[in-house]
Amino acid sequence: MAGAIASRMSFSSLKRKQPKTFTVRIVTMDAEMEFNCEMKWKGKDLFDLVCRTLGLRETWFFGLQYTVKDTVAWLKMDKKVLDHDVSKEEPVTFHFLAKFYPENAEEELVQEITQHLFFLQVKKQILDEKVYCPPEASVLLASYAVQAKYGDYDPSVHKRGFLAQEELLPKRVVNLYQMTPEMWEERITAWYAEHRGRARDEAEMEYLKIAQDLEMYGVNYFAIRVCGCCPESPASEQIPPGPDGQWLLLYPRNKKGTELLLGVDALGLHIYDPENRLTPKISFPWNEIRNISYSDKEFTIKPLDKKIDVFKFNSSKLRVNKLILQLCIGNHDLFMRRRKADSLEVQQMKAQAREEKARKQMERQRLAREKQMREEAERTRDELERRLLQMKEEATMANEALMRSEETADLLAEKAQITEEEAKLLAQKAAEAEQEMQRIKATAIRTEEEKRLMEQKVLEAEVLALKMAEESERRAKEADQLKQDLQEAREAERRAKQKLLEIATKPTYPPMNPIPAPLPPDIPSFNLTGDSLSFDFKDTDMKRLSMEIEKEKVEYMEKSKHLQEQLNELKTEIEALKLKERETALDILHNESSDRGGTGSKHNTIKKLTLQSAKSRVAFFEEL
Repeated sequence: MAGAIASRMSFSSLKRKQPKTFTVRIVTMDAEMEFNCEMKWKGKDLFDLVCRTLGLRETWFFGLQYTVKDTVAWLKMDKKVLDHDVSKEEPVTFHFLAKFYPENAEEELVQEITQHLFFLQVKKQILDEKVYCPPEASVLLASYAVQAKYGDYDPSVHKRGFLAQEELLPKRVVNLYQMTPEMWEERITAWYAEHRGRARDEAEMEYLKIAQDLEMYGVNYFAIRVCGCCPESPASEQIPPGPDGQWLLLYPRNKKGTELLLGVDALGLHIYDPENRLTPKISFPWNEIRNISYSDKEFTIKPLDKKIDVFKFNSSKLRVNKLILQLCIGNHDLFMRRRKADSLEVQQMKAQAREEKARKQMERQRLAREKQMREEAERTRDELERRLLQMKEEATMANEALMRSEETADLLAEKAQITEEEAKLLAQKAAEAEQEMQRIKATAIRTEEEKRLMEQKVLEAEVLALKMAEESERRAKEADQLKQDLQEAREAERRAKQKLLEIATKPTYPPMNPIPAPLPPDIPSFNLTGDSLSFDFKDTDMKRLSMEIEKEKVEYMEKSKHLQEQLNELKTEIEALKLKERETALDILHNESSDRGGTGSKHNTIKKLTLQSAKSRVAFFEEL
C-alpha cells in the first residue's frame, strides 16, 4: 500500500516537472514546419530554433511575421511568444520571411539558403504584383526562374507546352497583350536557352540582381498624413547613435496636411505621392537622419542638420508607428553594418562560401569536361555509324551493279551464240548457192530458150549469192561486236567483284585517337599533390579564382548592354500587341518615366534625388 502511494506521488511529481508546451506552425516560402515550444519561450528562442532547422546563419535579414487585425506585425525577440497579440488556438502560425533587404544581393547574401529564400519571396511579390515589373523584364526574370527550376534547356525534354502549368508572369502582364500562352512560352524559352550552364544558385542570383533595380523592390509603404511643425515631444524609442556619435534623421514639414506615402527600405526613407509608388518625390538616406521617435500615433523624424525643422506625421494606428520604427531601426543597423568591416562570423561565412563556390566551380568544370568528352564520343560514334551505313549502302549498290553486269553478260553471250549460229547457217546457204551456180554453169543448155532461161537463172543465182554474202558478212561483223561487248561486260563484272572485295575487307571503324577516360568523381580535375586529395585552396588558387571572378564581372558588364538591347527588342516586338485600354496606372507612370529616360537603376534614381541640399528638399516638400 505504501509502495503504491509512493509510486503515485513520484508519478505526480514527474508530471509536474514536465514543462507545458504549445504547438507552433512555421510557414516558409516553400515548406511548413511544426515545433513544440515551451510556454516560457521568448521570440528569440523560437526564431533561433527555426534558423537552426533551416541551416540559416544570416539571420539578421529575417523575422517571424503574423497578422493582427489586418496589420502586419513581427515577433519581438525579447518578448514571450504567447505575450504577443497572436491567436491562442494551436497551432500558432507564423510566417518566416525576409524583413530587411540587402542593398546589393550579390555582395551581401552569402549562404545559398539565404539566396533561395530571398529569390522565392521576391518572385512571389512580383507575381502577386506587390512589386511592379515591366513586361519585358518579367519575361527575362521568368527565364531565370525556369533555369533555376529545370536546369539547362534541352529541346528533346523541354518541348512545347512544358511551361503550361507554371506561373511565371504577373496576370497584369498577361492581360495587357493579345498574346496566347504559347507565344509567351516561346519568348521565355528563347531567353531560357541562353542561360545554359548556370547552376540553380547562379540563376536565382541573376534573378535577384535584376529584381533589386525595380522601383518597388524592398520598400515598405505606409499611408501617412503630414502635420505642421510643433514643439518636440519626448521620444518613446530612439535609434541608437552610429559610430560617429550622430543620430539618424528625416526632415520634411508640410503645413497643408497632405496625405502621402512613407517608404522605408535599405537606402533610407522616401516620400511618395499616393498615386505614384514608383518614383519618390523626396528621399533621405539613413546617413542624414539624426533621430526617429514616436508618441502615440505621431511620428517624429529629426534631420542631422539641427537648423532644419523636425518632420512629423500621423499614422492611422499606434501599431503602425511601432512597425515603422522597427523597420527604421533594423534598416539603419544594417546600413551602418555594411559600412563597417565584416565581423568574424561574416568573414568566416564568406570564406566558407568562397571555398564552396570554388569547389562547385571546379566540380562543374570537371562535369563539363566529362560531358564534353561524352558528347565528343557520341559524335564520333554517330559519325562512325553514319560511315558504316554509307559503306553498307555502297556495298549494296555494288552487289546490285554486279548482278546487273552478270545478267547483261549472260544476255550478250546468248545473243552472240545465236548470231554465230545464224552466220554459220548463212555461210552454209551461200556455199550451197555457189554449188548450185557451178552446177548450172556446168550443165549445157543447147536451145537458145534454155540458154536464155539458164542465163536468167544464173543471174538470179548470182544476185542471191551476192545478197547472202553481204548478209553473211554483216552477221559476222555483228558477231564480232557481240564478242567485244561480252568481253567488256566480263571486264566490268571483274571490276565490280574487285570493288565488292575491297569494301568487304575495308575496316569498319577508322583508327581513332584514344579518348581519355573520364576522371573518377572523387578526384579534382587539376593536378594535386600526392599526399592530399582534398580541396586545398592555396593563395595562388584563390588569386586565380579572384581573377576569374573579376573576368566574369567584366563579361557581365559587356553582356548587360546586349541584354538591354534584347529587352528593348522584345518591348518593341510586343508593343504592337498591347491593349492600351488595359494599362494600369503604374504601367502609364512607368512608360512616362521611360520616355523621360528615368527608368535606370533604383540606386541611381535615389542618388539623383539626394543631390540637392536638405534645405532645398524640405522647401520642395513644403510646396506640395
